Amino acid sequence: MEKTHQIPTIEKMRRERMAPLRDIGMSLLVLLCATLLGYLFYVVGFTEANIITVYILGVVILSVITTNRFCCLLASIASVLIFNFFFTVPRFTFRFVDPGYYMTFLIMFVASFLTGTLASRLKENAAQSAQAAFRTQILFETNQLLQKESEINGVIAATAGQLTKLLKKDIVIYPAEKGALQQPILYPAGEHCPNDLLTENERETAEWAFRNNKHAGATTDTRSNAKCLYLAIRVNEHVYGVVGIAIDEHPLDSFENSVLLAILGECALAIENIKNAKEKEEAAILAKNEQLRANLLRAISHDLRTPLTSISGNASNLISNYQGLDDESRTRIFTDIYDDSMWLINLVENLLAVTRIEEGRVHLSGTAELMDEVITEALKHVDRKSKEHIIRVNSESEFILAQIDAKLIVQVIINIVDNAIKYTPAGSVIEINTREQGPMVEVSISDNGPGIPDEQKPHIFEMFYTGANKVADSRRSLGLGLSLCKSIIVAHGGTIEVKDHEPQGTTFLFTLPGGEVEIHE
Repeated sequence: MEKTHQIPTIEKMRRERMAPLRDIGMSLLVLLCATLLGYLFYVVGFTEANIITVYILGVVILSVITTNRFCCLLASIASVLIFNFFFTVPRFTFRFVDPGYYMTFLIMFVASFLTGTLASRLKENAAQSAQAAFRTQILFETNQLLQKESEINGVIAATAGQLTKLLKKDIVIYPAEKGALQQPILYPAGEHCPNDLLTENERETAEWAFRNNKHAGATTDTRSNAKCLYLAIRVNEHVYGVVGIAIDEHPLDSFENSVLLAILGECALAIENIKNAKEKEEAAILAKNEQLRANLLRAISHDLRTPLTSISGNASNLISNYQGLDDESRTRIFTDIYDDSMWLINLVENLLAVTRIEEGRVHLSGTAELMDEVITEALKHVDRKSKEHIIRVNSESEFILAQIDAKLIVQVIINIVDNAIKYTPAGSVIEINTREQGPMVEVSISDNGPGIPDEQKPHIFEMFYTGANKVADSRRSLGLGLSLCKSIIVAHGGTIEVKDHEPQGTTFLFTLPGGEVEIHE
C-alpha cells in the first residue's frame, strides 16, 4: 500500500531533477541560436550594437522559457563572454584591444540581466494572476454547485470535488451526525487510492479537530505526525464535519489556505441550510398532524353527538315506555336506532379506510367489473331517505367494464349519493351517468340542489374540511366521505373533480381505468 502511494511522489521528484537539465539544455540552445544569428549579422556587416541586441533578446527568451531565475544570470554572463570571444578584436580569444569594451561588456551584462529579470517577474506575475483567477473561479463554481444540492451527501461530494480540483491533493471527509463523526469518505486526487489516510491515528486527529473546533494534523502543533491537515466544517460553534487534506512536501500557501477556508465556510452554510429546511419541514408536518388531530376531535364531537343522542334518547324511550308503545312506534324507534348505528359504523369505516389508504396499507384487488352492477349494488346501501329523491341511472353503452376493486368503488358511489341525498331538498333529482372516455371509464353523479360555493370547491376533498359554516357538514361533502372518495379514486389511477351542474346543482366526476373481458380457452 505504501509503495503504491509513493509512486506519484517519486514521479514528481524525478520531474524536479529533470527540470535543471532541461533549463541547461534550453540555455545552450538559445545561446547557440543567438551566436549563429549574431555571426550572420557580422557577415552582413551589421554593427556590434545589433549583435548585442540579439544576445539581450536571447536572455529575455530564456527568462521566459526556463523555470530557474539563476539561468538568467548565467545567460547574461555567458552572452558577454561569447560576444567577446567571437565578435571583438582579436577574435576567438577572450582578450580585447579597445579599453572601451569594458564599458560595452558592463552595459551588455546589465542590460541583459535587467531585461531578463523583468521578463521573469512578468512571467511570474502572469502565472500568479492566472492562478488567482483559477482559484477565484473555483470559489465561484463551488457556490453555484452547493446551491443546487438538496442533500448533505451531495454537498459533501461537491465540496470534495472542488477542493481536489483546487489543491491537487487527496481529500478525506468525516461527516458529522448527532454529535459524532461518521465513517470517512476518501476522494483521491489521482488514480491511486491512498489508504494510509484512513488509519486510526488519522481518525483520532480528525476527532480532536471535531471536538475542539480547531486545526490539527500536518503543519500544525497538534498531532503533527498525521499525514493530513484537518479542519472543521463549521458555522460559528456548529461543526458539521471534518475535512482532511493530504500534505506532502508542498504545504498550502496563504492564498490556497484562504480559499480553502472560504470553500469550507460555503459547505457549512449549505449543510446548515439543508438541516434548517428539514427541521422546518418536520415542524410543518408536526403542525399539520396536530391540526388533523384537532379537526378529528372536532369532527367526532360534532358527527357523533347527534346520532348518539338519538340512539340514547330512543333507547331511553323504549326502556321507559315500551309497554305503552304500539308496534308501529316500536318499529319506527328500532329503525331509527338501526339507521343511526349504521351511520356511525359507516363513519368509522370511512375514517379507517382513509387512514389505511393514505398510509399505503390497502392493496387493490382490481378485476374487470360491469359498472351497471357496481352502481346497482351501491344504491342498495344508500341512505333510507333516498326514497324522497329521484335517482336515475344512465349508461352510454349496455356493457361498460372497469378494472376496479368493486367494494371500494361501491363505497365511493355510496358516499357521493348520500351527500346528494343529505344536502338537497326532498324531490331533487340525482343522476348517475357512465360512459367510456378513451382507455378510461367516466362516471358523473349530478343533482339539482343548491350547489357548492366556489370558494369551498378547492377544499372539499380535504380530510375534515368544514368550510366557512359554523356547523360542520351544514353543506355537502365537508366530512370524511369525499376525502375517502379521492383516496380510492387516486389509488385506482383515476381522477375526481367537482363542478357546477347546469342549470343548478353539483356534479361529481371521476374516472376509472377501463377493463377488458378475459377469455379463457
